[in-house]
Amino acid sequence: MTSAPVRSAEQRKKDTLHRLDHDVDAWVATADGASGTPYLVPLSFLWNGSYLLFATPASSPTGRNLAASGRARVGIGPTRDVVLVEGDVETVQPGELTEQDAELFAAKTGFDPRRLSTPYLYFRVVPRRMQAWREADELDGRELMRDGRWLTAD
Repeated sequence: MTSAPVRSAEQRKKDTLHRLDHDVDAWVATADGASGTPYLVPLSFLWNGSYLLFATPASSPTGRNLAASGRARVGIGPTRDVVLVEGDVETVQPGELTEQDAELFAAKTGFDPRRLSTPYLYFRVVPRRMQAWREADELDGRELMRDGRWLTAD
């Protein structure tokens, strides 16, 4: 198997932003604060340019963990072209979400939690750290964002 050439930081950021804009699903990792039990679930998301927006049932382990801990780790893309996001979480009640965000979320993900009988919560994940790499040769330089700031302008 032949690998693609190692990308520059600028190209990785461009590719990452494309993935955030165009991918629909991500793996969201959380942990139960009391027991430490980890949870990993696939959730659909919307990227608005500054945060990821997710929705999950309020009573689910992931919903409870996101609300309680205020932190999440998110994996987007296949294992050979992954974006990892670590971020701070803000819990948003459906009635508190802007109509625009709710409509954009529903349009991108193909489902509208506001229309379901199960109580859902929305979660904004504001990235604090972001990494992207394809193969082992891209492990160096994989960090694109630190402390919520991009490490490269473009």
